[in-house]
Amino acid sequence: MQDGTLGLTGTRAVVVGGGTMGADVAVVLLRGGLRVTVIERHAERREGLISHVAERLAPLGLGHCIADLDAVAALEEAVWPEVGLVIECIPEQLPLKQTLFAELVKLSQPGCLLTSNSSSFPISAIAAGLETQPRMFGLHFFMPAHLVPLVEVVLGPQSDAAGAELLCEVMRGCGMVPVLVRKDKPGFLANRLQHALAREAFALIDEGVATAEDVDAAVRFGFGFRFLAAGPVLQRDHAGLDVHCAAAATMYPSLSNTDRPAAALRERVEQGRLGMKTGGGFFDWPPEKRLAERKRYDDLLRQGLALLADELPPYRAQAGDKP
Repeated sequence: MQDGTLGLTGTRAVVVGGGTMGADVAVVLLRGGLRVTVIERHAERREGLISHVAERLAPLGLGHCIADLDAVAALEEAVWPEVGLVIECIPEQLPLKQTLFAELVKLSQPGCLLTSNSSSFPISAIAAGLETQPRMFGLHFFMPAHLVPLVEVVLGPQSDAAGAELLCEVMRGCGMVPVLVRKDKPGFLANRLQHALAREAFALIDEGVATAEDVDAAVRFGFGFRFLAAGPVLQRDHAGLDVHCAAAATMYPSLSNTDRPAAALRERVEQGRLGMKTGGGFFDWPPEKRLAERKRYDDLLRQGLALLADELPPYRAQAGDKP
């Protein structure tokens, strides 16, 4: 990579932020054959990073890739002349992200792609005022990043289309399924779809139509069960567009179109019941139950990956090979 040319093959990637998301993104990059530097200023988190990543690489037969990971405390410690890709995974505070990207512009090489894993802020807001917006993109992973194959490559108004295609190519080499989001809308693509479903789900709970347990069962064991085989567009072709067009005409007038979160959500947030991280949300999560649920969840995701193995891109770093 030189003279401003976009190019990542054989380069180093930097992940800024070594929390759960940043650490799992490092796993994704390592299995794609990249050398990875994680920037994490908190010493305790930084010290546990290598073992966290090693535990996730081992089941893939890619334990040797841990040699290509290092964790440092400050941006200045990265080997910036070798860096072709940066992924920001810091807390969701816009001023923090804007300050970070201004620093990244100074440190990175002209051809380095600068990306944000933000789930809420558009890359156009993060990169506002910077002359390097053509090489800045959203690169949005889903938790847990090493088990959920989807990654969104989001273009801002000035993002370079060739750079976006290159990001997609790199992500495919990491075993991911990239989707190109051509307009920088709030929530991008997947979260907009997810929240459209969630709005109706919580509206039904608010109305007393169904319990939280029954809403989850309806999705998991009904139409959601089919999503592993076909998304909503392909599924319509399976079932018949006329059937779904008629059903839509009947149901759409009564679907929730509220512009505020449901009472079922607001009330729990006000009570401090934020989910597993506080010990309770819609359900109670004492420590042992939380650990068991996370294991069940991750195990099912792994089984889903196994079922989809023939449809997923292969990793560049194959077992036993040196990237």
